[in-house]
Amino acid sequence: MKRKKVLFVCTGNTCRSPMAEAMFRAEIKKQKIKFVDTASAGIFAEGSSCISEHSARCLTKLGIDFSKFKPRQLKHKMIENSFLVICMTDGQKELLNGFSNVYSISEIAGFEIPDPYGGGMDVYERTAEKIARAVKIIIKKYFGAENGAAEKNNGQEKER
Repeated sequence: MKRKKVLFVCTGNTCRSPMAEAMFRAEIKKQKIKFVDTASAGIFAEGSSCISEHSARCLTKLGIDFSKFKPRQLKHKMIENSFLVICMTDGQKELLNGFSNVYSISEIAGFEIPDPYGGGMDVYERTAEKIARAVKIIIKKYFGAENGAAEKNNGQEKER
C-alpha cells in the first residue's frame, strides 16, 4: 500500500506547522495508523534555521520528539506528492490555489490556527492546544477506521 503524506503549511515553518507535524506523527503512531506520513513546510521559510524556542518548549512539555526537524521552504513538488496539504489559515490556502489537495485547517476543523510568533509562552500553549484538537479531527475524518482511509466527512467540529 502506498504511503499517504499529510503536509502542514504555515508562514515560516518555525512555529505552527512544526508543532502540527510532530503532534500528527505522535498521534498516528499512538493510534497505530499505518501507511500515513507527515511533513511540514513554510510559504516563506527561506532563511529559517530551527523551530522556535516556544514551539520547542510546548512539544517538550507534551513529550513529543522533534529532534529531526529542520525548517523547509514549500515547493510545488511537495504539494504534488502529498495526499493532503493543510494550511494553518484561509489566507495561506488562497496563496496555494489551483491544487485540489490543499485545504485550510478551518475547512476541516472549523477554526484557523493564528500565528503565535512574537507572543509569550501562553500564546504558544494555546496554539498547541488548538493544533492538538485539529490533529485529532484530521485523523478521524481522513484516517479513522469508521470512515475508511481517505473518506471525507462533510461535518465540521466548531472551536470550543
